[in-house]
Amino acid sequence: MPDKAIDPVCKMEVDPATAPAKAEYQGKTYYFCALGCKVAFQQDPERYLGEEG
Repeated sequence: MPDKAIDPVCKMEVDPATAPAKAEYQGKTYYFCALGCKVAFQQDPERYLGEEG
């Protein structure tokens, strides 16, 4: 497990061990600072992942 993860919605640094929310998408786990960010991500994941890769 990584030491820190970046919330793909708000770009906040999140500790995966204590993240309030997480979601799986295309085989990768994403961590979120709040449930609202997870909900936004799940509605349109590509919007938030467009900058990756």
